[in-house]
Amino acid sequence: MLLVDAHLDLAMNALEWNRDLRKPVQAIRQREAALNDKPDRGKGTVSLPELRKGEIGLVVATQIARYVAPGSPLNGWNSPEQAWAQTQGQLAWYRAMEAAGEMVQITNVAELDAHMSLWSDKTRANEDKPVGYILSLEGADSLIDLSYLETAYAYGLRAVGPAHYGDGRYAPGTGMSGPLKPAGKELLREMDRLNMILDVTHLTDEGFREALDIFQGPVWASHHNCRALVSHQRQLTDDQIRELIRRDAVIGGVFDAWMLHNLWERGVSDPRATGVRLAHVVDHFDHICDLAGNAHHIAIGSDLDGGYGTEQSPYDLDDITGLQRLTDILADRGYSEADIERIFHGNWLRFLRKNLPA
Repeated sequence: MLLVDAHLDLAMNALEWNRDLRKPVQAIRQREAALNDKPDRGKGTVSLPELRKGEIGLVVATQIARYVAPGSPLNGWNSPEQAWAQTQGQLAWYRAMEAAGEMVQITNVAELDAHMSLWSDKTRANEDKPVGYILSLEGADSLIDLSYLETAYAYGLRAVGPAHYGDGRYAPGTGMSGPLKPAGKELLREMDRLNMILDVTHLTDEGFREALDIFQGPVWASHHNCRALVSHQRQLTDDQIRELIRRDAVIGGVFDAWMLHNLWERGVSDPRATGVRLAHVVDHFDHICDLAGNAHHIAIGSDLDGGYGTEQSPYDLDDITGLQRLTDILADRGYSEADIERIFHGNWLRFLRKNLPA
């Protein structure tokens, strides 16, 4: 079944992990077999061939580059200008993939419909189809000032998450508390003017509330699970989920094991030993559906290449093609065929057709 994945860090993996994502996952793993500079070396789960095999014809693909102040324990860039340059390198990689016929950028509804028509054409093999991508900025630190947002919109940026990890320039993020920065409030107003999508992922509780009060446009949570099931500030509270439902948002279930298991220790816990499996994501779907009374607000935002691999993914998923196994799990839980289609692609496509430029 056609699947839309609303959160993949493809360009980050291509540049910072030095992965040739045109190669199959197994070939990338083999090339990394002797490397140990990152915890997921030799364990990656995402590449362009696997996206096609998994019928993942459309993704929300990120630009991401964090600024870090002196003394920060986080990795990142020492100036906003460096962070901006990194996002432009990532954009250049996406453009190179377009030139090679591997990907195609989607910026408006007409392009979306044309791409979906291509992916519904069963006379053409999936391996010959480009993967569509909608460009999103994860963390706004790289926007040197607000004039850069309009520049980014012109090259196709359609969604922005103001925060990432730590104390961002526009908003504090995961692991922090506190309100939006003054510049973050202005960012939201400029996003409204440009009719962009707000991604609330990684915002603090205070920032979430302020952002939804200020921002009047379309909102999604590209890769988020439920705090009622896994207790951490990174997860959505029930009140936040109800507010997103009220705003007609879609919430993408994320597959990072630490967001699926309450006692997960990064770098220590093992997916099989802790029993983390694909069905745990469906637990979060169930919870959101209980709050909504329907399956119109859940979908997939896997984040399966977000700095981890099989060492921190559900044990019954070897690579991203394994997301197709969710069809059976969802059916066993009692989801109808129509609801499974909504989760796999229908909810994201409905949202995008409503909120992308015509």
